Amino acid sequence: MTTTTVVHLLRHGEVYNPDKVLYGRLPDFHLSERGRQMAEMAAEWFEGHDIAALYSSPLDRTQETAVPLQKMLGLPVALDDRIIEAANKFEGMALSRRSMRDPRVFSRVYNPFLPSWGEPYSEIVTRMVSAIKDARRAAWGRETVLVSHQLPIWMARRTAEAKRLWHRPDLRECNLASVTSLTFADQRLASVSYAEPAAELYRDEPSVPGA
Repeated sequence: MTTTTVVHLLRHGEVYNPDKVLYGRLPDFHLSERGRQMAEMAAEWFEGHDIAALYSSPLDRTQETAVPLQKMLGLPVALDDRIIEAANKFEGMALSRRSMRDPRVFSRVYNPFLPSWGEPYSEIVTRMVSAIKDARRAAWGRETVLVSHQLPIWMARRTAEAKRLWHRPDLRECNLASVTSLTFADQRLASVSYAEPAAELYRDEPSVPGA
């Protein structure tokens, strides 16, 4: 008999970031008011799901996104460093098209396939796959939620779909408070699905890729 287990990768909600910096792993970047609404809508989306365990990246914005789901489920939130945001050498900078004129930026973008400006895609995949496998084992036959970040989730999805890791950041399908779901039949990946519980709160303005 086949056992079905679902691992949901939930991206955090909108962050209060008036200076529009690439905040990466910096502390004290919290959800905005709308980000908290997104977290509530994501929790509502999971109502009725058989969630066995809840995990979060240790960063403020992911832990805050997990709060409404934690309250609804009555489950503890386990912090997992493996699902943290990708390391990035531009962390703390406000980037724009003009940034390419800045030697601090230009000198880092020589290899977009690695990428040269941050944590290698392959290393992100290794840690995300490890976390997903452990979460799947812990929730065997049920469902589990990992609250993470855009780039790590996107890397996990591209790996699941057997696609190359390098890509255009502006084409990632991983919006704020979105859910990327990996459904396993025993240990075999059976399907990948995507949902946007907070889509009605999105703005048309671009977000910072990888946040």
